[in-house]
Amino acid sequence: MMKILVIKFKNIGDVLLITPLLSNLKKAYPNAKIDVALNKGTEEMITLNPNVNDIIIYDREKIKSLHYIKRIIEEIKFGLKIRDRKYNMVINTTKGERGNFLALISKAKTKIGYRSNKFLYKKIFTHILPLHKQRHIIDIDLDSLRVLKLPIINKKVEIFWTKKDECVVNNILTCSDFIHIHPVSRWLFKCLDDATMAKIIDYCEIKLNKKVILTSAPVKQELDRINSILKLCKTKPINLSGKLTLKQTAYLNSKAKFFIGVDTAIMHISAANNIPVLAFFGPSAAFHWGPWDNTLYESGYNKTRGIQSMGKHIVIQRNWDCIPCKEDGCNGSKVSDCIVNLNMAKITAIIRKNFIC
Repeated sequence: MMKILVIKFKNIGDVLLITPLLSNLKKAYPNAKIDVALNKGTEEMITLNPNVNDIIIYDREKIKSLHYIKRIIEEIKFGLKIRDRKYNMVINTTKGERGNFLALISKAKTKIGYRSNKFLYKKIFTHILPLHKQRHIIDIDLDSLRVLKLPIINKKVEIFWTKKDECVVNNILTCSDFIHIHPVSRWLFKCLDDATMAKIIDYCEIKLNKKVILTSAPVKQELDRINSILKLCKTKPINLSGKLTLKQTAYLNSKAKFFIGVDTAIMHISAANNIPVLAFFGPSAAFHWGPWDNTLYESGYNKTRGIQSMGKHIVIQRNWDCIPCKEDGCNGSKVSDCIVNLNMAKITAIIRKNFIC
């Protein structure tokens, strides 16, 4: 039986966006066992996915905390664990050296990845992935199929949850006509200023007469940011911040009328649920990371910056020459000037025109 390993040592949203690659691999090799190697904490984006046989977790934080020699030993142990599985094909979807090392040690006949200048990895790949250029990450991940000359049947992003997740949310949920807002990111330089976000929440509750439900991760910096926003609100949205798992948040989102947020995994989850997204982008590139419309095949994010859309989803981003800088704030400040003090009249006009039926 053919065995395939897909490696994605990145963040939560990145992992969710490999699901089109996984489904297309399964269609090309229906009898294959497809495993995925991920960083610990990102696995909920892949668990329950019918195209995945097994998930191999790399505990990055634990291994990083070890003494240098012990760290090397753990890295080697992890690599030998991969080799013992006897994969026929290994796909490293990132340029990271850890993925290159695992491809090297795997002894797989087919190895797919990015060209490396490091001597150890220069000749390990049988198939070289092309440069990213100005393309969406979904298309970039699907390059693995293109170099294998395999058909791309769909580009659908998928997430799965359990009946238990549904029960947890249904027992909490007190309304059916609501807007889901996830105002924060683990990288706060991606966030709108609190005053603007508070105005958006109040607009939805007062002018649109829609209940707003807020979510965030159960981490202090995000919860603190939510509390800061709530202090500026005139209304009282339902605050579920820190109370739901990723799977439960995904199910909650699937019941929303539409979603408002920034460039986060929850934004991608909303798009996967086919819930219309209004996303605010600052220093990151919408042409790489814009919310993907599952009903379309080609990306709609053809501009470098500015307001763009793909199907039912809209990205609001300033048209400044410095965008996308991909920096963590302006001049090391951890605050991105491009995503603060946005024009509320423009925001509300876009909401009225595109998200209100």
